Amino acid sequence: MIEKDHDDHCPFCGYYIKKDFLIENDHAFVRLDNYPVTKGHSLVIPKRHLADYFAITKTEHDAIHDLIRIRRRQLLEDDSLIGGFNIGVNAGEPAGQSVFHCHFHLIPRRKGDYEDPKGGVRGVIPRRGGQVYFLDMGFLGQALIIWYFLA
Repeated sequence: MIEKDHDDHCPFCGYYIKKDFLIENDHAFVRLDNYPVTKGHSLVIPKRHLADYFAITKTEHDAIHDLIRIRRRQLLEDDSLIGGFNIGVNAGEPAGQSVFHCHFHLIPRRKGDYEDPKGGVRGVIPRRGGQVYFLDMGFLGQALIIWYFLA
């Protein structure tokens, strides 16, 4: 498990050092995702370099949650078509994590952006028989563990 203030080879640490972000608080910052699945797709990233969700402290968790709520409010003010959000984190390579610096996805959702979003991201993992019963976030190309659905 990687835990330190920053890693010179980590792109997320680099974004913070270069001040390439939208907003911040004492323990985290928000930036737009480089590969957004919807307009406004944002990442909320702890400032301390650590591998995944399970390494964050309660203080970092609370700071991240505060920024998620602030960014949600900003997005809703800017786009009246947003009707909900997916919030998620990939923890570990088998779950689709590709940058090993903890980060949370805040993905604005608009009515009609996917044909049948029922079930949220449950469809990223196929049924045992190999059938995908729902493929909502499958276009991400990664498993996304969802925390909350906010309307």
